[in-house]
Amino acid sequence: MRDLHKMLILVAMALVACGVYLFHDLNGSFDYALPRRGVKVFAMVLTGIAIAYATVVFQTITHNRILTPSIMGLDSLYMLLQTLLIFFLGSDHVSIMNRQVNFILSIAAMVVFALLFYHFLFKKGNQPIYFLLLIGIIFGTFFGSISTFLQVLIDPNEFQIVQDQMFASFNNVNSDLVWLSLLVIIILVAFAWRHNASLDVLSLGRDTALNLGVDYDSLVRYMLILSAVLIAVATALVGPITFFGLIVANLSYQFFRSYKHSVLLLGAIVISVLALVGGQWVVERLFTFNTTLSVIINFIGGIYFIYLLLKESRAK
Repeated sequence: MRDLHKMLILVAMALVACGVYLFHDLNGSFDYALPRRGVKVFAMVLTGIAIAYATVVFQTITHNRILTPSIMGLDSLYMLLQTLLIFFLGSDHVSIMNRQVNFILSIAAMVVFALLFYHFLFKKGNQPIYFLLLIGIIFGTFFGSISTFLQVLIDPNEFQIVQDQMFASFNNVNSDLVWLSLLVIIILVAFAWRHNASLDVLSLGRDTALNLGVDYDSLVRYMLILSAVLIAVATALVGPITFFGLIVANLSYQFFRSYKHSVLLLGAIVISVLALVGGQWVVERLFTFNTTLSVIINFIGGIYFIYLLLKESRAK
């Protein structure tokens, strides 16, 4: 089957999933339920676009299909920020109660961390990409340890608020945040989409990319920052989803036997939208909110991650 036919099938399935989620069991409450469901679907689409795009680009840069931008410690930084705000300011502070303020603070903290991180690493010359990943893992572990320590000391009632931030949720998405996220994601994706051809060449390796005229180091820096900002927006909007990018990116690689990033990126985006909308419908209708979508995704993603590791070890 050609890639175009596969893409059309996936798009049709994603549209059907969105339609079922929006209109199933409305019982005539169009004015109340439909707008709220629409906001959630919109948030899921934006989250899928941001995570899928960032993960595929990040894996192209690192030449490794089992890594995700979360390895840079952004998810851990998000949880540390939420823990610090509640620990020092309390759950009734404006930074917690006001979702817009919390959203902007979260994005600003993650973006500033990413910019400083890349600045100091690249300032002394061309550092190997795996050195950058190693430092990212260290920061992620460090942030996670501080968060755990503070959560042990925090008031039990306020810990429940921190616990709510640990898992991605689409049930209480603020419509104002959705529109703000849409603006940021459109700007970033529009900028990055022009570099798809360069990413095709970059995937061949540093030496080949340089010989073919690609400014390798500059492109890697821009794409690392772009990946960090996209993950920051998605995390601040709905919460951390650790393994989701790993799943949709690798499914896109397997479903589309293509080297073109225009195909792989679009495929990963459509698969992510299908997975989020369909998964949220299952959580609401079959599990009746007894679990969250992020728990299911992380469980399946963890198993899939182990499978990929075993597959890589056997291949070697």
